[in-house]
Amino acid sequence: MIVVSDTSPICYLLLINKIDILQVLYKAVAIPKIVADELEASESPPVVKSWIAHPPTWLQIQPTELPSSAELRRLDPGEREAILLSEQLQADLVILDDKIARRIAVERGLKIIGLLGVVKDAAEFGLLDLEITFEQLQDVGFWVSPSVLERLLRG
Repeated sequence: MIVVSDTSPICYLLLINKIDILQVLYKAVAIPKIVADELEASESPPVVKSWIAHPPTWLQIQPTELPSSAELRRLDPGEREAILLSEQLQADLVILDDKIARRIAVERGLKIIGLLGVVKDAAEFGLLDLEITFEQLQDVGFWVSPSVLERLLRG
């Protein structure tokens, strides 16, 4: 399975010390070089910069080769390049949270999942407690509507 991720899902999983669920769920995750650059940026939290300075073997940092379209230029660089890398690799899944990026990815025929979907899948595999993890995400600044959390917790 080929999985590509944008910056924010990796960042939030690092902040709550749950980054290893990506390897367990997907074996390997690819990120565009620009996402690695965003993770090591000076404004990134220390835990994020430290992790990307010595990335695990399951993280594949790759250049993107496909040309960008006007539609994609509206997105931030990490989202844009994650979509392009997903197309380049013919990825099975791309992890994106931004609403506009998700819509564009779906319109381009990509299968998407967000951070909350990844967390829910991890909970179904017994890798974490869903309610506690949602609280941890909110504690580190991840915003999601209460109704979405409630729906995910119910089912």
